[in-house]
Amino acid sequence: MPLMTKEQYIESIRKLKLKVYMFGKLVENPVDDPIIRPSLNSVAMTYELALDPMYEDLMTVKSSLNGEKINRFTHVHQSADDLVKKIKMLRLLGQKTAACFQRCVGMDAFNAVFSTTYEVDEVYNTRYHENFKNFLQYVQENDLTVDGAMTDPKGNRGLAPSKQADPDLFLRVVERREDGIVVRGAKAHQTGIVNSHEVLVMPTIAMGPEDKDWAVSFAVPTNSEGIFMIYGRQSCDTRKLEGGDIDVGNKTFGGHEALVVFDDVFVPNDRIFLNGETDLSGILVERFAGYHRQSYGGCKVGVGDVLIGAAAVAAEYNGADKASHIKDKLIEMTHLNETLYCCGIACSSEGHETKAGNYQIDLLLANVCKQNVTRFPYEIARIAEDIAGGLMVTMPSEADFKDPTLGKYIDKYFRGVDGTPTEHRLRILRLIENITLGSAAVGYRTESLHGAGSPQAQRVMIARQGNLKHKKQLAKKIAGIN
Repeated sequence: MPLMTKEQYIESIRKLKLKVYMFGKLVENPVDDPIIRPSLNSVAMTYELALDPMYEDLMTVKSSLNGEKINRFTHVHQSADDLVKKIKMLRLLGQKTAACFQRCVGMDAFNAVFSTTYEVDEVYNTRYHENFKNFLQYVQENDLTVDGAMTDPKGNRGLAPSKQADPDLFLRVVERREDGIVVRGAKAHQTGIVNSHEVLVMPTIAMGPEDKDWAVSFAVPTNSEGIFMIYGRQSCDTRKLEGGDIDVGNKTFGGHEALVVFDDVFVPNDRIFLNGETDLSGILVERFAGYHRQSYGGCKVGVGDVLIGAAAVAAEYNGADKASHIKDKLIEMTHLNETLYCCGIACSSEGHETKAGNYQIDLLLANVCKQNVTRFPYEIARIAEDIAGGLMVTMPSEADFKDPTLGKYIDKYFRGVDGTPTEHRLRILRLIENITLGSAAVGYRTESLHGAGSPQAQRVMIARQGNLKHKKQLAKKIAGIN
């Protein structure tokens, strides 16, 4: 099958009839639900741009498996240039949606599992790499969206999976059969799972020999028997039910996370990519984390571009755009945003080939990239809120603005510079609110801190990759210390 259109993608998700719960009820039609639909539109943009000749070089690539033209989101990177184009693609999509477009995690999982299965096969003479290549070719040929699922609920963070009071707090194998395995557990904070055709599961931490049942990686369709999803709550989410479009800030696009429950799900042998090889589970975790931390140097920068633009427009509507301190604040926002982009480009440019033949980013620089992302978007958001002014969080509702009696007062007293409609001012302020405090903040502000691992997780990797011993040797040599 060739590249899907966005319409074909939307209909393909509709046909899955996924089991999704929200606000205590089963969602009868997730595709058209007003709360969920903006997140589906964001994923659809990855299909729409892939068919736009203007973005063909960024959005599509020749498959290393079958030589066919595929969406870059289903690709295993073949060069440092591929890694760089990934970052540029993610920035573009952030600019187009001002939200999380959800396919990064699957792409990052592909590349981590591809190289790790190759090395597991080398040690254990398994067939995981062949299994995964067949799965990936199926994904590429059908242009599927795949959710990468790594994060377990974890329970007591001080205990290994096998030591938990409830063994299901890390997803595990509960039965091994001749034709496959049965798994039970859950994956938390799953970005885009409701908009995905398949889910690619990975272990969440390095494990010891006693954790064999928890060291598992596999892929299954999202509508498999035993899988259901509990949709994550977002700030201001029910504004989407009010029927307007000003108060939501970003009416068309959004993101989502969900708790995904695996209630004794069967996985056939040809969909298994790791099954008890605990000594190599940590490598898979480390590589996926590196790829995903690289991603933030693209997607968050694209959303940052929109936020910087919105702040500049707000300053213009407020009549403050000529003030020197406003100009300086916009410069600072741009400086911070481009610094994140530099990190994403740097860890990509320093990428190297794995044993399996795909390319991996520089792990140290990828973790530096994400460490910066845990800080800079918060400052960018703070400055945007500063420029916007207090009206951003105190303005009356859209219903009041459109009320025949009240609207004229809102229009009169909240007008900014002459010639700018009050509605335009309200719209740009709501967009800033959406990105910094509302539902889009899940994919920008808060996710910048916790996505792809906590800030401390990156610091641990920076310590491992920083090669302090070598730096000490350099200093001793220059100082003349034998």
